[in-house]
Amino acid sequence: MWPFKSKEKIETRATAQGFTAELMAARGSYLAGSRGLGELTATVQSCVSLWEHGFSMAAVKGTDYLTPHALALAARSLALRGEAVFLIDDHLIPASDWDLTTRGGVPRAYRLSISEAGGGTTQTALASEVLHIRIGCDASTPWTGQAPLRRANLTASMLHELETALTETFAHAPIGSQVLPFPESPQLDLEKLGQDFRAKHGRVLLRESVNVLSAGGPTPNTDWKPVDLSPDLSKSMALEILEASRSSILSTFGVLPALFSSSTTGPLVREAQRHLAQWVLQPIANAVAQETSEKFATPVSIDVMQPLQAFDAGGRARTVTAIVQALALAKESGIDAGEALKLVNWSE
Repeated sequence: MWPFKSKEKIETRATAQGFTAELMAARGSYLAGSRGLGELTATVQSCVSLWEHGFSMAAVKGTDYLTPHALALAARSLALRGEAVFLIDDHLIPASDWDLTTRGGVPRAYRLSISEAGGGTTQTALASEVLHIRIGCDASTPWTGQAPLRRANLTASMLHELETALTETFAHAPIGSQVLPFPESPQLDLEKLGQDFRAKHGRVLLRESVNVLSAGGPTPNTDWKPVDLSPDLSKSMALEILEASRSSILSTFGVLPALFSSSTTGPLVREAQRHLAQWVLQPIANAVAQETSEKFATPVSIDVMQPLQAFDAGGRARTVTAIVQALALAKESGIDAGEALKLVNWSE
């Protein structure tokens, strides 16, 4: 067929729900959580801020790598993703994404994606060169952590849907609008009447009555009675459900819901802070300290309770007084104070 040109080949590519699109969607779902919706609410961000600020104030002993900035990054990643991965260099370098290989359920090697201002880079490292912190691990995948929202997906989705519905209601519903009855009149008269009502704060407007005869009979006795068009949200119980969803999300993150109540008092705030530090932040800090100790081959301790003052100062003062009096009484009686302390599990 020369010199005629051959027919051009049409290149076909996978679009819409192709393999590439499904792979990217699955990866995006893994990075942002199961749906990535609860993170948009102020309730979740408040809990994440409490985790982040609590860890940034922690007292670290045994290493200089765990700076307040690194601890804050780790806390935020743990709260939103359930995992935090850092490359150990002259400082801790956070990884935005990673793949790993395991042996016996224990990570052996990592392929890390490091974010840079001009574009990300990929680096391969052994497990001893990586600080991998995870919470909420499942028995089937002990090398992968789970964020609190992934363990409360239904509540997070409901909270997001409720806040979205309320946002659309306040944006599009005729809140504060009213309808006034008026006898049949030309459109120009109705527009002029509507313009007269604008910005007439405190003024007296005189109009004719609407009780007129029309079509052989009187109109109903509704003379200038406005009809409110604002939607009644109390019947949908949206506010009650929203409050319950917020309380569930706060409890998932280990924050007492009473901390955000308008009637909260000082003792309750201190108890909520103590509960968050003692039952949530300190166990995670112990896990971070253990991982750091293994990778740095040196003892590392992280204390959250003392810097946050998350303890009962009055109770400690009374305890010290009681201990001193007990030791003095034991000395006077000739009793070994160490043996007496062992009886109440205070051997150390």
